Amino acid sequence: MAAGAGAVLLVISGCSQDTELGRLGYPAPITETGPTSLQFWQGSWIAAFGVGVLTWGLIIWAVVAYRRRKNEGAPIQTRYNLPIEIAYTIVPTIMIAALFAFSMRDQAELTKVNLNNPNTVGVIGFKWNWGFNYLTDDAYETGTPNAPAELWLPVGEATTFKLTSPDVIHSFWVPSFLFKMDVIPGRENVFQITPNKIGVYTGKCAELCGAYHSQMLFWVHVVSKADYQAHIADLKAHGQSGTLQTGRIVTTGNAGGNTGQQIEK
Repeated sequence: MAAGAGAVLLVISGCSQDTELGRLGYPAPITETGPTSLQFWQGSWIAAFGVGVLTWGLIIWAVVAYRRRKNEGAPIQTRYNLPIEIAYTIVPTIMIAALFAFSMRDQAELTKVNLNNPNTVGVIGFKWNWGFNYLTDDAYETGTPNAPAELWLPVGEATTFKLTSPDVIHSFWVPSFLFKMDVIPGRENVFQITPNKIGVYTGKCAELCGAYHSQMLFWVHVVSKADYQAHIADLKAHGQSGTLQTGRIVTTGNAGGNTGQQIEK
């Protein structure tokens, strides 16, 4: 039994983090803090496998060792076993306390924010799209019902995200960040990420927020500093200077009865 548990732990821990098997279903991290989330995930699974193997081993041992044998009567009835009851109270308590301690340690690392960080993005989650205010660079962009929003970030540079919502609870989630945070009306949630791999990644809302929740998608472009600055310049050239408050698409009209759409700032 012990050998089997050891073999399981050895196989799991020996898998490379660069493979999907080694990551146990997690995507490859693209931020400096991503490995912290990945290691917690892997450690939790290793502990769960160890507990599972031990539990099944004890069950099988009890079934074999205390099986009914030929010509035997009913087994001796036991009202309680104090040592066992103490053990199955203390052992789970220790396990939960250890999980809690590791959770708090990693949460403190993942949510740590340097208030002196210059690059800041205001994220507005609204029904049902996203608006991004590049607060440091005085520019913004947002999505439409037919085109997901786009978020551009410079590689290797820490970015502080300030999350707000004008309507209901949403959740800002980029799977490759291995991190998500709720977007709550009347409250500003803040976190900091340093992307370290150039590429284009998917983002979505991870909180059921209404009829078109499934369409609340966005793209994340992690690019070089030069490409990021060129994108900001392009936004300003198209009149997207300043900041959004909601980013919603609203219907407009005039006296002639003509209607159109514009972004509500």
